[in-house]
Amino acid sequence: MAVVREFTLPDLGEGLTEATIVQWMVEIGEVVSVDQPVVEVETAKAMVEVPCPYGGVVTARFGEEGTDLPVGAPLITVAVGASTSAEAPADLSPDAAAEAVPAPSEEAVPAESGEGSGNVLVGYGTSAAAARRRRVRPGGGGGAAGNGGAADGPGTRPETAAPEEPGASRTVAVISPLVRRMAREHGLDLATLHGTGRHGLILRTDVERAVRERQATAAAATGPATGVVTATGRSRAEGERIPLRGMRGAAAEKFTRSRREIPDATCWVDADATELLAARRAMNAPGAPKVSLLALLARICTAALARFPELNATIDTETQEIVRLPEVHLGFAAQTDRGLVVPVVRDAHTRTVEGLSAEIARLTDSARSGGLSLADLTRGTFTLNNYGVFGVDGSTPIINHPEAAMLGVGRITPKPWVHNGELAVRQVVQLSFTFDHRVCDGGTSGGFLRYVADCVEQPAVLLRGL
Repeated sequence: MAVVREFTLPDLGEGLTEATIVQWMVEIGEVVSVDQPVVEVETAKAMVEVPCPYGGVVTARFGEEGTDLPVGAPLITVAVGASTSAEAPADLSPDAAAEAVPAPSEEAVPAESGEGSGNVLVGYGTSAAAARRRRVRPGGGGGAAGNGGAADGPGTRPETAAPEEPGASRTVAVISPLVRRMAREHGLDLATLHGTGRHGLILRTDVERAVRERQATAAAATGPATGVVTATGRSRAEGERIPLRGMRGAAAEKFTRSRREIPDATCWVDADATELLAARRAMNAPGAPKVSLLALLARICTAALARFPELNATIDTETQEIVRLPEVHLGFAAQTDRGLVVPVVRDAHTRTVEGLSAEIARLTDSARSGGLSLADLTRGTFTLNNYGVFGVDGSTPIINHPEAAMLGVGRITPKPWVHNGELAVRQVVQLSFTFDHRVCDGGTSGGFLRYVADCVEQPAVLLRGL
């Protein structure tokens, strides 16, 4: 006798109270095992795959992709103890797999209507857990792209799963969650797109091209942009509306809180980085582990914080106390397709330049692939912001609340510079330092920045503290 168990959205830690459904990884009627990821959600911190603690047959799902759910809300129900012989072997064809999966009860199958009722097979392939399984919606009526019937995993190949007959099922090959999100945000049906990737894979450029074409068509049909009148009688321009939620919303809230609570100030200095670049070239000799410029700057930061520990701190607003922190957990700003994130290098003060370089590279790769964990994004104590990668010289960044300071690094560019009493062309960088004025005064902040600039101009200065 099967027992139906309800699995709710668990507490994802770090005080998070809700999450957005990004992608369902199981279908109704599918057999799942204990601890198998069943849904991918986006929190204010990161993308997370949520595993189910029950094994059995999925009887219901709650919430469409894009839905916000609070912690404790139902996600799925699983019939525990139901026969697992329904699982479709990976080597079956879509038709044979559909016959192998028993049809769920009418109550468990949501009504299908509107777009996507043409039985579109969707290949997700966005995680190792998803890639191990094939998911086929039984019963002949499929769901909308990304939410209806699905055949998934290595056994599904677009070139073999797409019949030639008009109106027949075809595979929509989508690997990246970003592609699915972009299509959903712009109201695009992935089933109407033709992928330019291998085996017809739909790429980000395919979605962007479809969006541009649709916008161009709409602009040609409507003519110049016009305004609309709101309920209050005021006119406003039409435009794309992007919800401030998930990681974007969390960043907006943090920026606003930082500006509201922290009395920040900024000082800056130009520095000759010629010798620093020469030192990096010497470190990157053939056969040696590569050292990034950001890693060198990170090592300079940790040395400077050892001299000025009052800057590795936070403010306890409830007790009105400055809390100086013993460990340096160094955050660095990283731009990704999903926005700005700040991965954190744990115990940066204990790492060598090579160790910092390897860890920064690992976190950067994880950030761009959407694989950062909550631990990778939280509890930083100081942030290094290399905005020079955007080709700009200077900035007055917003402090990463609740930290007390941030070092900004502009681009390194050749400029005329007085060197050894003579005018020369040197590689010059602008360094900016934004700090919480409650934590320190101008003497401390100026001393910190001057020490950083001295290390940039003469890397041998670092040897004093080693």
